[in-house]
This record gives sequence, structure tokens and C-alpha cells, in this order.
Amino acid sequence: MKRFARSLYLQVLVAVALGAVLGHLYPSTGAAMKPLGDGFIKLVKMLIAPIVFATVVTGIAKMGDLKKVGRVGLKGIVYFELLTTVALVIGLIVAKIASPGAGMNVNPATLDAKAVATYTTGAQQHGTVEFLMNVIPKDVADAFAKGDILQVLLFSILFGVALASIGPVGKTITEFIDGLSSVLFKIVSYVMKLAPIGAFGAMAFTVGKYGVATLLSLGKLMACFYATSTVFVIVVLGFVMRSCGLSILRFLRYIKEEIFVVLGTSSSESALPLMMRKMEKLGCSKPVVGLVVPMGYSFNLDGTSIYLTLATIFVAQATGTHLTLGQELEILAVLLLTSKGAAAVTGGGFITLAATLSVVGNIPVAGLALLLGVDRFMSEARAITNLIGNGVASVAVSRWEGELNVERARSVLAGEVAIDDEAELTPEPIPVPAMLDDAALSAGK
Repeated sequence: MKRFARSLYLQVLVAVALGAVLGHLYPSTGAAMKPLGDGFIKLVKMLIAPIVFATVVTGIAKMGDLKKVGRVGLKGIVYFELLTTVALVIGLIVAKIASPGAGMNVNPATLDAKAVATYTTGAQQHGTVEFLMNVIPKDVADAFAKGDILQVLLFSILFGVALASIGPVGKTITEFIDGLSSVLFKIVSYVMKLAPIGAFGAMAFTVGKYGVATLLSLGKLMACFYATSTVFVIVVLGFVMRSCGLSILRFLRYIKEEIFVVLGTSSSESALPLMMRKMEKLGCSKPVVGLVVPMGYSFNLDGTSIYLTLATIFVAQATGTHLTLGQELEILAVLLLTSKGAAAVTGGGFITLAATLSVVGNIPVAGLALLLGVDRFMSEARAITNLIGNGVASVAVSRWEGELNVERARSVLAGEVAIDDEAELTPEPIPVPAMLDDAALSAGK
């Protein structure tokens, strides 16, 4: 009982199960629990913008070397592009092999185009130029008010670079913001005590609103997506972690609380503050964590990338639309660009899908209506895969940058180091050579 009282992930797991039972037995009551989940997510989102600002600014200001800031950002972008491309290709291959939509023979004329009108309208404004322009906030206050991570990140980087450039004058400001960061994370610890309530409400609403029976007709698509996401985490991200000398299975156990919070809320943002702190405790460089994790929430959406190609091919198969190899490659090329904005707007995944189908042309956009009933149930796997992918990204870029404390990370993952929230988070990193041969990386030496 004492272990349950102290264990957040056990509390969230029980809450998720109870929410599912309530939603199944009493659908109307379960659906009425929606404010509990929404309220919890709003509390967390309230803290994300100031935490990203404080973490990025202090990380850059303490780093001092502005060339290093650019180098870390560039390495992060290269890593994101590589991994999301792999995720998109894997989703396409699985869809072609498993053919989850084959045999449905849906007549596009019978689909309810009005049901996806909101997303198709948004798709008309979902281009690369619009995405890039959206990164620039109307004003600083608007960026923080909307909680737009990319806009806050842009301002934070500029503020941190300016702070590092003014020398000793900026030291007092840096110390103040660093202290503010500690206060914000303390507030996070208070808010996370409500995670079981939020997870209970969100799961009760999902099952009560959509029902378990709605999963049966599209079960093959869901099974493909969940299986593909699992394989991606274990094999692809496992390979990345092994290259850094660490175990993906131990890493998953290390972030189990964050995974269960995301499972209950279907939002990877709900665990962003916790994830940043966990990665610092693991031994990743604080500046790297401050840049890579927030960037990853828009540029490194591995789970969303798998879903996008899988869902696109599913709609084509379900509506009997034949795709040539050239059209499949065109889908990949379009998604490489549009997927980067999938988290920037509400319903971003559907808007990205609508934009992609519009470009390809011969896949009916109204086919998105087939996904509306189960999209909410697949959002958990998307969010969890995105969360894990961003955690692995911060490990990989820290290692690439030569600022991953590998010995500490191994000790933490093995449970040999007690993590105290009140203790200093990040010890001095152990420098490692920037370029290591494959054998040394695999051995973690």
C-alpha cells in the first residue's frame, strides 16, 4: 500500500483501468468525466511555455559558446529528419504488406465529407511557407499565451543568445531565470499529483464516448499501428540507444511514469516538463535537453509519422484507390514536409493527412471519415512513441555532442543511483570523443 501511495505510475495505471471500466459500464457518466482530463492537460500546458523558456535560456547562457548552440541545433535537425524518414518508410511498408484497408470496398460517394470539413479547410492553409511563418510569433506575449512551443523556442533561443553575448552583465539575469526554473519544476511536482485524476477522466470519456465496440471494424488498422510502433521503439530506437551504450528496455522502465501519464491523457505534452527533468537526471547535457526536447515536439514525431503513412495507404486501400510506386514516393516526399507541422495546430494529424491526400489527388479526402471513430484510440500509441523518440533523441544528440555522462546514465538505468528531485540534476558531463568507431559505441566505451 505504501508503494502504491508513492508510485505515480501505479496510480495512473489503476486510474486508467477504472476509467475504462466506468466508460464501458456507464457510457454517459464516463463521457461526463471529460473535464477532469481536460483540466489536467490545461494545468500542464500552463507550465510548458515558461519551462521551455527558462530551460533554453539558462542552457544557452551557461553554455557560453554560441557556435555550440548552432551546432547542437543542426545536429538535432539532422537526427530528426533521419528518424522521421525511417518512421514514414516503415509505416508505408507495413501498410503495403498488412493491407489493413483491403477488402473494405468503401464507396467514396457514401462517406460523410462534412465530418472532416474542419480538417480539409485547415489543410488549405497547411503549407510549408505557412508553417515557417507560424514559427514567428505576432508578439512575445501572444506566443506565451497560446503556448506555441516553436514560437516560444524561437524567442528563448534569441533571448539566450543575447544574454550570453552581454557578458558579466547577464549573470544576474541568468541566475534569476535559473531560480525561476526550479520554482516551475516544483509546481510541476504539485500538478503531477493530479495525474491519476486526469488519466481517469480522459480514459472514461474516450471509452464512454466512442465505445469499445467501435474498435472491432477497424481493429486490423489499430493492430498494425500498435505493432509497428512497438517494433519501431524496440528495434530502431533500441539500435540508437545501443549505439550510445545504453539499453532501450531499461530506458523504458526509467520513464515508465511519463509513459503512463501519456497513456492516460493521450497527449505527449502532458509529460514534457517531467521528460526534460528526467533526461537531465539521466546525464544528458542540460543545454542539449533544453534545445532538443522542445524542438522534437514539432520536428521529431516518430509515432505520428508512422500513423500518417499507414493511415494514408489505409484510406487508399479502403476506397479501392490504386497507387503507383511514383505516387507512393510522392506521399513520402509530401509527408517529410507536412509532418513537421502536425503538432503546431489542433487536429494537426488530420490536417496533415488532408493536405497529403489533396496533393496526391486521386485518394478521396472524404476517406478520412473512416478514421474518425478510432483515431482517439490510436492517439495514445502516437503520443507514447513521440515521447520515447524525443527522449532517445536527447540521449543521441548529447552523445554525438560528447556531453553524455554514460557511466551515470548506466547507473541510473540500472537503478544504482537514487534520484532525488531536490538534488542537483546534472553532474559535470564526462567528455567523450566526438567521433567513435562502431565497436566502441556498441560497447559504450
